[in-house]
Amino acid sequence: MTLHLPDAHGALRAYEPRTEPLALTPGAPFTSRTVFSAAHVVADPYADTTPDSPAAVDWDATLAFRRHLWSHGLGVAEAMDTAQRGMGLDWAGAAELIRRSAAEAKAAGGRIACGVGTDQLTGPANLTEVRAAYEEQLAVVEESGAQAILMASRALAVTAEGPEDYLEVYGHLLRQAAEPVILHWLGPMFDPALEGYWGSSDLDAATDTFLDVIAAHPDKVDGIKVSLLDAQREIDLRRRLPKGVRCYTGDDFHYPELIAGDEQGFSHALLGIFDPLGPLAAQAVRVLDTGDREGFRALLDPTVELSRHLFQAPTRFYKTGVVFLAWLAGHQSHFTMVGGLQSARSLPHFARAYELADTLGLFPDPKRAEERMRNLLSLYGVDR
Repeated sequence: MTLHLPDAHGALRAYEPRTEPLALTPGAPFTSRTVFSAAHVVADPYADTTPDSPAAVDWDATLAFRRHLWSHGLGVAEAMDTAQRGMGLDWAGAAELIRRSAAEAKAAGGRIACGVGTDQLTGPANLTEVRAAYEEQLAVVEESGAQAILMASRALAVTAEGPEDYLEVYGHLLRQAAEPVILHWLGPMFDPALEGYWGSSDLDAATDTFLDVIAAHPDKVDGIKVSLLDAQREIDLRRRLPKGVRCYTGDDFHYPELIAGDEQGFSHALLGIFDPLGPLAAQAVRVLDTGDREGFRALLDPTVELSRHLFQAPTRFYKTGVVFLAWLAGHQSHFTMVGGLQSARSLPHFARAYELADTLGLFPDPKRAEERMRNLLSLYGVDR
């Protein structure tokens, strides 16, 4: 049946949903790339909460979604910004998420890496307090048996007076880390509070400091996750990494070309867009495992339009589109988010996201997705 979808100008246009999904099934583990999906959390829709109260999480649905990702061979990057760290999910909730997901990963035989930050700090802090907050979270992740991802810290961005403070804090953490970690450079388009990270708003200077941190402890850095939405900068950076240190792309605008790579190297992946794209992304990587870069690009290039739509400015609200698509795909029974973030995007944005995802064949049950989209349209007053 025809759906009438609103565009950015308020006009309705007819859209004919597809009737069959892509045939995407679990397969063998990847051999050529390490790939993490930064997974979202599922809110408890029946909890009596407000946007300011602690997050109420539907643990069964949240863990079921992680099992879905592991079944397709993807690793799970847990308690990252996709899981609404700092945007609805506080440290207490993140710590419980880490413990539960790490235990589930052991049971399922899935790979997991978890975010380590400083978001338990709610007011002004000095460098000693920032370092202690990082240490507390690192201990939780290491005790869970998961790999640690050292995330960018809003508190450090405020407190640090220059590059030397970043070198001191990260150097201390790397020296005490039990296993090699992933360092995460999250750009201000994802979190405006991280402007000037690594001690400078000059990206060249910031890159030099970032590389200095790695060069001082290359044995403690498994890899870096770069989320700057600048493909050439990522390529230049990965070519300067010490041998054995991996680059995990976090570029949700240019991921096919960065993962495919060139004659001088390639990026692995740790991506929020691989939450809704999980099965399709997994199939594409298995094609790449055979050496077929053209086949890989043929599968993944058409997904970039959807990704750019979900991650359009203000980019930090991409989580809303991710959860919206998870609802349409049947991974959860509702479209409710912790912190009430389901209100962060407009109906025309949702309509376009639905259309792009449906065109790609991402919904396992297109009819259910159509019915849910129709219900949302009705809620907003579209009655035809």
